[in-house]
Amino acid sequence: MHPDAIQYFNRHTQRVETESVYGEGFVRWTYTNPFGLLALHAVAKRSFFSRWYGWRMDRPASRAKVAPFIQSFHVDTGEFADAPESFRTFNEFFYRKLKPGARPIAGDARTAVFPADGRHLGFSDVSQAEGIFVKGEVFSLGELLHDRELAEQFHRGSMVLSRLCPVDYHRYHFPVGGLATEPRVLNGWLYSVSPIALRRNIRIFTENKRAITRIESPEFGTVLMLEVGATCVGSFEYTFKPNSRVEKGAEKGYFKFGGSSTITLFEPGRVKLDADLVEHTRERRELYARMGDRAGVAA
Repeated sequence: MHPDAIQYFNRHTQRVETESVYGEGFVRWTYTNPFGLLALHAVAKRSFFSRWYGWRMDRPASRAKVAPFIQSFHVDTGEFADAPESFRTFNEFFYRKLKPGARPIAGDARTAVFPADGRHLGFSDVSQAEGIFVKGEVFSLGELLHDRELAEQFHRGSMVLSRLCPVDYHRYHFPVGGLATEPRVLNGWLYSVSPIALRRNIRIFTENKRAITRIESPEFGTVLMLEVGATCVGSFEYTFKPNSRVEKGAEKGYFKFGGSSTITLFEPGRVKLDADLVEHTRERRELYARMGDRAGVAA
């Protein structure tokens, strides 16, 4: 096993598993090789590179990548709302919809759910989230939110980091119900959010392009949900109506091609995160769970 292999605990199989990384060789070269680092800062982190790659994934020729991808990564086509052969481009496959009921939404209004399929980290107190990926580095809410008042409001709050891989379902949903505002976009770079990259620079989350939505929830108070762009994900698309009431589990939007992340922030004392999420995070290991699975309950 490669010393940088990405391992996570799968809640559904109850096993520690090793992630299959799409384009792993390129990611490792970019973030560990001196020449790769030059290419990263000159090209890969910049929006024009992701726009160009996204354009390629929207071309009819990209359709030829769909079947090999499904086969290589054992994607469950039984969940798809549309037949695999119906996708006209790779991006259409990438942000595919699922059949109704493919992702059951756990619990009642006092249950918070994961907003996306992926590998998750959960911190009961974000101010204690030192060394998430890089030993000694502190996650800065001030840099993440670009809002001093909000950073103070959530300083001792709880945080769930949800990392999506190219193999995952790439639509994201609301973790709680409530009144959802218009997303506030903060422009930035487009670094990879793979742990291969994050182990070398945790500030990626606070430097990448991202958008912040406030959800005013009767059960959880003010909840912040962020979408974070990444290499080959220059944009995130929204499908919900801003400044309206949303149901827990309702679709919020989708990422186009590439790995991506969401961040959910709760005010201090408003949520009790599930024990397995907190325990595996303490071991610096992500927890794999699907959109709609329980993440915690209102405190």
